[in-house]
Amino acid sequence: MKMLKWLCFFGIMAGLVSCGVDVPKETKTSYETIIVEKQDISVPVKFSAKLKGQSDVTISPQVSGQLMKICVSEGQQVKKGTTLFVIDSRNAQLELEAAQANLQAAEASARSAKLEYESNKNLFEKNIVSRYMLDNSENSYNQAQAAVSQARAAVSRAKVNLGFCTITSPVEGIIGEIPVTEGIQVTPGTQLTIVSGNTMMDALFSIPESVLEQAVASGYEGKIEDALKKFPDVTFVMKNGTEYPHKGRVSSATGVVNAATGTIACKATFPNPDGQLYSGIQGTIILPADKKDVMVVPQTAVVRLQDKSLVYKVKPDSTATAVAVTYSDAGNGKDFIITSGLEVGDKIVTVGANNVQEGEQVLFPAAPKTEK
Repeated sequence: MKMLKWLCFFGIMAGLVSCGVDVPKETKTSYETIIVEKQDISVPVKFSAKLKGQSDVTISPQVSGQLMKICVSEGQQVKKGTTLFVIDSRNAQLELEAAQANLQAAEASARSAKLEYESNKNLFEKNIVSRYMLDNSENSYNQAQAAVSQARAAVSRAKVNLGFCTITSPVEGIIGEIPVTEGIQVTPGTQLTIVSGNTMMDALFSIPESVLEQAVASGYEGKIEDALKKFPDVTFVMKNGTEYPHKGRVSSATGVVNAATGTIACKATFPNPDGQLYSGIQGTIILPADKKDVMVVPQTAVVRLQDKSLVYKVKPDSTATAVAVTYSDAGNGKDFIITSGLEVGDKIVTVGANNVQEGEQVLFPAAPKTEK
């Protein structure tokens, strides 16, 4: 029966050929390849970061008293000088009035002492009073003048304390959490809120010691501030992957290496004109690092096999041979930087490398075009 089927098959094929019908021929297609070359590439280096307002200020009262009024709400944007809290000022007002009264009394005593001193001075010149009486009157006058100075200082201090009863924002920024309520008793140790000065934001992050050492070693005589100027603009990326539109600059580094982590604490400053950034936001700082004269290949060219990474190199006879390579990520999602295993001028398979077998022919001559 099987013999009959095969005879029928060959009979049909012979009939098609005899009738002039073209039977499709299998055409082998070449794999995509590239020639390995060296090039310059910018690799993004990422560091975890946390934002902090450049002028975050803790607001605490300077005087004790009852908190009469909270004039702002959490998250509110305020200008410098905006009234934030009002403390009961009645005691401070009474202290000011008492100090002013004491000043008036001291000034009156000083005027009396001056008159007595000037009188004794005239009488002494006429030999009517003794030197002892003149000196005593002069001392009393000096003491009265000192009392006036003390009374004036008390008035100034009372005015300052009265002014402390109205608490204003020292910076432009955003109001943080307000853990107090109206009516409570506050003291100079009570934290009322934090005003985050958010016109400029600092991203706090740490970099490996080697990164800074490389920059310092590039002819800057060991000065960290000069090395930081060489750093390119940096990017801040939110935790949800959104890239902040304004670039920042690495503005400072501590210069002290953390012995436990081998890193140096750094700060990158970002403008915040639209108030998009807030203190406490966590994200990623991306610092572009320039790599010069490196071999870059597509990620599709690298085949991972157990604990090895292979690239199929095309030999002169158009067959492929597997070569073990080491590489680092180029950070762009599509390329690898080859660190060993390949040389400039090597031809390698890119697209389809996962399907290549050792010794397989991967390049084929183009099919000749037939003229109609």
